[in-house]
Amino acid sequence: MRILGIDPGDRRIGLATGDTEVAIAAGLPTLERPSPGADVTEALRSVCREQAVERIVVGVPVNMDGSHGERARLALAFAQRLRDALGIEVETWDERLTTRQADRAMLEGDLSRKKRKQRVDRLAAQLILQNYLDAQRRAE
Repeated sequence: MRILGIDPGDRRIGLATGDTEVAIAAGLPTLERPSPGADVTEALRSVCREQAVERIVVGVPVNMDGSHGERARLALAFAQRLRDALGIEVETWDERLTTRQADRAMLEGDLSRKKRKQRVDRLAAQLILQNYLDAQRRAE
C-alpha cells in the first residue's frame, strides 16, 4: 500500500512517500503554500494521484506531556480537511521532535543553513512516515 507522509506547516508542507511492502520512506519535493495557511488540497490531490497513494499520515506535534497545543490542533484540523476532500484514509501520527531530529541530522551532515531550511520539512515528513512504517511492521 502506498502511503504519503505529511509534515504540515504554515508556509511549507513536507512530503514523503513509502509503501508497506518495502517500509522505507523517501522524500518528495516540499509543497510551498502561496500564503500562510493557504488551501493546498488540490496540490495534494495531484500528488496522491501521481504517487498512487492509498493512505495519508499527517504528523501532529504533540507536546512532551502528551497534550495538544495550537500547532497540534491545526494539524488535526488539516487532517480532517484532507479526509473530507480527498476520500483517502487519513491517519495522524505523533511527530514529537521530528523537526528537531531532522535539523540535527542535517547539522551532522554539515549542510549550510540555506540547504537545511530548504530540506528540513521534507526530512521531517520522511521521519514521520518512517516511524509510522516501523510501527506498522512491529505490530505485524
